[in-house]
Amino acid sequence: MLKTRIIPCLLLKQKGLVKTVKFDKPRYVGDPINAIKIYNEKEAHELVFLDITATKEKRVPTSELVTQISDECLMPLAVGGGIRTMEDVQRLLKAGAEKVVLNTIAVENPNFVKEAADAFGNQSITVSIDAKKSFFGKYEVFTNSGTKNTKLNPVEFAKEMEQKGAGEIFINSINLDGTREGYDLKLIKMVSEAVNIPVIACGGAGNIEDFGKAVHEGGASAVAAGSMFVFHGRRQAVLINFPNKDEIRRVFPTK
Repeated sequence: MLKTRIIPCLLLKQKGLVKTVKFDKPRYVGDPINAIKIYNEKEAHELVFLDITATKEKRVPTSELVTQISDECLMPLAVGGGIRTMEDVQRLLKAGAEKVVLNTIAVENPNFVKEAADAFGNQSITVSIDAKKSFFGKYEVFTNSGTKNTKLNPVEFAKEMEQKGAGEIFINSINLDGTREGYDLKLIKMVSEAVNIPVIACGGAGNIEDFGKAVHEGGASAVAAGSMFVFHGRRQAVLINFPNKDEIRRVFPTK
């Protein structure tokens, strides 16, 4: 049985780490290289770095920064933000990322996912779906860092992305981002049941039990979190952290 991956999701803004709440109000939480060193020591399973202003600024994370990050990183690394061309994908993979995370471009040009998967392999392509639940309970896909409503259904879009060759789906709840109120299990379950590729759940994790629920109830293959891994205590003091092996075994027992 494959180990359930637990993945810190780190947001980059102007080369610093930030954390958002519902994709808004980014708060500076530290230097990415220092954070990686701590995650190395704590044996995080994987890292996801997303540059949250890259799309708006029409750029991708610089090769230099990704190389710096990957040189420090002892675990698999996925990088996203502003990717629009095959050259962007190639540059990030060459700089040391194992995977690229596609978001806005996957909506604007779904065939780009196929081209990238054909060129670099399905295992190198993650499609991130930012979903928002309306007052009436309807889920829709948003792009451009959660600012543009595409009106797409996240479940149908996930199925299309699988057909185009995505190696995994990163499903992120905008409503629950940074709230630590628990994952949107309904959303995760709908997406997980609709596709046959791994689904990473993100948005809302508040404790390690939430990880178990995302997998055992939601059907996710892996779990990602931001606030939980950079804040500590009631006052939300910045403290880079990751659960130890005993804590992980509590929710994901190994034989």
